Amino acid sequence: MSEAEVAAAQRSLPLAGTPLDSLCIDTVRCLAIDAVQKANSGHPGLPMGAAPMAYVLWTKFLRHDPSDPSWPDRDRFVLSAGHGSMLLYALLHLSGYALSLDDLQAFRQWGSRTPGHPERGVTPGVEVTTGPLGQGFGNGVGMAIAERLAAHRLNREGHEVVDHRTFVLCGDGDLMEGVSAEAASLAGHLQLGKLICLYDDNHISLDGPTSMSFTEDVLGRFAAYGWQVQRVEDGNLDLLGIEGAIRTAVQDQTRPSLIAVRTHIGYGSPRKQDSNAAHGSPLGADEVAAVKRAYGWDPVLSFHLPSEALAHFRAAVGRGAVLRQEWEQRRDRWAEAHPELAREWALALAGSLPDGWDAALPSSGPDDKPLGTRVSGGEALNAVARAVPWLVGGDADLSESTKTRLDGEGDFDGQTGSGSNLHFGVREHAMGAAVNGIAAHGDFRPFSATFFTFSDYQRPSVRLSALSRLPVVWVYTHDSIGLGEDGPTHHPVEQLAALRAIPGLVVLRPGDANESSAAWAVAMRRADGPTALVFCRQAVPVLEGTRELAADGVARGGYIVQEGKGGLPEVVLIGTGSELSICADARVLLQAEGIAARLVSMPSLELFRAQAQEDQELVLPPGIPRVAVEAGVPLPWEALVGPSGAVIGVERFGASAPFETIYEHLGLTPGAVAQRARELLQD
Repeated sequence: MSEAEVAAAQRSLPLAGTPLDSLCIDTVRCLAIDAVQKANSGHPGLPMGAAPMAYVLWTKFLRHDPSDPSWPDRDRFVLSAGHGSMLLYALLHLSGYALSLDDLQAFRQWGSRTPGHPERGVTPGVEVTTGPLGQGFGNGVGMAIAERLAAHRLNREGHEVVDHRTFVLCGDGDLMEGVSAEAASLAGHLQLGKLICLYDDNHISLDGPTSMSFTEDVLGRFAAYGWQVQRVEDGNLDLLGIEGAIRTAVQDQTRPSLIAVRTHIGYGSPRKQDSNAAHGSPLGADEVAAVKRAYGWDPVLSFHLPSEALAHFRAAVGRGAVLRQEWEQRRDRWAEAHPELAREWALALAGSLPDGWDAALPSSGPDDKPLGTRVSGGEALNAVARAVPWLVGGDADLSESTKTRLDGEGDFDGQTGSGSNLHFGVREHAMGAAVNGIAAHGDFRPFSATFFTFSDYQRPSVRLSALSRLPVVWVYTHDSIGLGEDGPTHHPVEQLAALRAIPGLVVLRPGDANESSAAWAVAMRRADGPTALVFCRQAVPVLEGTRELAADGVARGGYIVQEGKGGLPEVVLIGTGSELSICADARVLLQAEGIAARLVSMPSLELFRAQAQEDQELVLPPGIPRVAVEAGVPLPWEALVGPSGAVIGVERFGASAPFETIYEHLGLTPGAVAQRARELLQD
């Protein structure tokens, strides 16, 4: 008898499909069980319950090449329920990705390629970093948007190089989160027919049955969003039902699809199936043995790979190579017919930029009209977009205020893929997750825009962009108490400090029009991580010196804008954003009194601190008193000014009044800055 026949004869559970099907599914389950047990940490229940639907998807539908995980026209698979990471790791190993059995045995260990939740850039074949529930669902919506954008931009009659789908596996927790509701509403509105979500409907969450808190009609909700909805009643045995549902979903080109697959968490566990005990803890040695007996497996064997199952999964290597090679032939014919498009796509995929892309960035002089940096930032954005056609983005129903509309580009159409302006609606969280998905797709440089105070709604997505090193540009306008009459609900005072605390995120707060152009240049050159551009609403003057110095100075994070006459300064005034011009006026007051004051612009603390110490000291000489001024909480500046310096900031919420009045009452004026400098010199 074959291994499959022996297994089928021994098992106490009914077969799912053919004996080979069941053997393959149980191989996935047992790898997950063994890895979690060896690590003494993890989530075995989801892989045990969801293995059948994942098996059907990966062996019958998913177009991918394990030998080339970055093949541009591959289908994307997102495990939004990232706690079930061993399901994905088992599939990747069995399918022939460069993920070894040793890697699986090192699950959740220091330095391993199989971390507790999937991480982009760590594990080959992992498309996005997931784990915070709902984020992967939103990423999938962004990937489906990117596919439509790329298809419109690149496909030509007789030459189709972009035609793939995005598959998401999500769970109850994903669909409880608000981000997935926002993203699902957007996907239904855009009619993203190439987005297919498999819902692991197992009725169990970490604390117990989902009925404790989640009793809605999920399919009814998604149908109302404009999705095609289907249900498979037995997701652990009905493989034909799963296959038929996916096939029906694939055929619908005008609606995203949700397939609710009724599964049993911890399937096959005598004591823990259908219990939250199977959700987030190892089964235990005795229960692992009992489960393997139920599957017809030898309970003594660990990380066992039946040869027939491995051979069946590994067919993906040859199948994927053929699919990719056929695509490469189409791509080559397309590139010959459309060489300019081919060059642009190659640059976009490489994270590079066209020669001379920054030549048209706006430049201003002190006699030019004062502008809010949101306005000058929008002008710089449009100059970049004209030179970099794969720059796309949108806003949370605020483009008239954020000034981030791409002129002449049209609005995105989810069916045709035309238009570069994405309208996310008032959905900041989904917008964040979606632009991460667009960036991860690889063909575009995305940005999103909203008022700065609403960055709090996006923070989980911003954090994941930094963890994943995604080159997203997060645009935030109306950056401070300078918003004025809208009042404290809309005045961001702690958000700068919060964003600066995220490792890997570069925050830039430009002080005038020239710095706005330079900030966009920095953001576009950062291909290995996200950038936050923070712009003000109120008009600020163009300062003397920034036209010549901003391009290099902003890239270094901080630079000398104006200097006192001769020798070292007596005091250094440090400003960012709209407070830079306040510092410039304070310097004039001090200079009139014979006090040599240096004006330093510090748009990015992260970039400034990344320099060598000696380069920092050229800008901020040791022993010279420093006054830092920013309309936000002082915390980020205290270490920079040191015990002999001072920070003038905002340690309370704002107020509803004209912005000039608020600045006066809170002590952010040239006179107050000059007085604080005098006090330091007298100490």
